[in-house]
Amino acid sequence: MAFYPLQIAGLVLGFLGMVGTLATTLLPQWRVSAFIGSNIIIFERLWEGLWMNCIQQAKVRLQCKFYTSLLALPPVLEAARALMCVAVALSVIALIIGVCGMRQTQCTGSSERVKAYLLGTSGVLFLLTGLFVLIPVCWTAHIIIRDFYDPAVNIGQKRELGAALFLGWASTAGLFIAGGLLCGYCCCNRKKRRHKYPAPAYCVPPGEKRRNVPVPSKTTTSYV
Repeated sequence: MAFYPLQIAGLVLGFLGMVGTLATTLLPQWRVSAFIGSNIIIFERLWEGLWMNCIQQAKVRLQCKFYTSLLALPPVLEAARALMCVAVALSVIALIIGVCGMRQTQCTGSSERVKAYLLGTSGVLFLLTGLFVLIPVCWTAHIIIRDFYDPAVNIGQKRELGAALFLGWASTAGLFIAGGLLCGYCCCNRKKRRHKYPAPAYCVPPGEKRRNVPVPSKTTTSYV
């Protein structure tokens, strides 16, 4: 396979995107406390994630508490949870399908066509995973920025962008690139196979040739 490096690069980036998606889902640093004002003595840092809140006191003690009620959560947080869980599941499925489509894998046989389609399916799933990660991350960042510049929001309730959001953006970029590489490999493989096996030319049956042959007309000569 001439495009074998595309497989390796796509699956490696897909694996990194899957790990980043899982880390983004679990980390509590989605929303962090904002330090506004002239007071430089900070005793507490507040982290808010999808599953827990954490408080770090004097950079020594860290206390985390999981959300106890599902019904009391805001709808935005519930939607972000659902999308991120779907993204993690899709990334795992995409990676498994991509590994099955590798050249050295024998579980799908030796057909290059089947392996190319498996890699193309894996690429589409990686693209969907990146989309599912991008939506909650960008929406959460939009809410944080909107509340930060809203004068009606109390200073103590203002938050800043956390490290998990930046990790989510990086994971999205890796997933998009991985999906593009795998889909590109599938398209290139199809074009290569099309040039390798050209379409057969149309052959006219012998009977039609015989019927289409013009018959010379008989000319009569008269002798005077």
